[in-house]
Amino acid sequence: MKLIHGRRLGAGLALATALLATAATAAEPSLAGTWTLTAADRLAPDGSRSRDYGQHPKGRLIIDAQGRYSLQIFNDERLRVASGDKATSTPEEFASAVMGSSTHYGTVAVDPAAHVLVFRIEGASYPNWEGTEQRRKYALTDDGLSYQVPVPRPDGSVPISEWRRVR
Repeated sequence: MKLIHGRRLGAGLALATALLATAATAAEPSLAGTWTLTAADRLAPDGSRSRDYGQHPKGRLIIDAQGRYSLQIFNDERLRVASGDKATSTPEEFASAVMGSSTHYGTVAVDPAAHVLVFRIEGASYPNWEGTEQRRKYALTDDGLSYQVPVPRPDGSVPISEWRRVR
């Protein structure tokens, strides 16, 4: 049995505590913090890369010490709603708003063996993602994070997001 704070823990509880501590430690030093979007691109099957959310996409990714996250990406070229009332938006304005944004929240962890981020999505602007787990290959430096969505779109392109840590 293991002692934690002067108490004896059963083997199962000690193992669970150790695993949770390991998972939290893996996410805290490298991912926790606030990130700003620097690129939201798509990688074509031929290897070319193009913008996916306009020339100057906007976005924020916030990850707390427990691995809870909130992510928003917006196309800077979304149409404004001419009427000033989103309930009376035109079909084009609605399409621009929906296709020009991607938001979701939940928990994120690092799978160091596979070198992937594991997003467990609780809520999303795209409802089909709610309740799903997405694993994304990533690259991480002190000030930069990039990852790509694992499943290509029907056109074969793969979305890539790049973030810079806010200091």
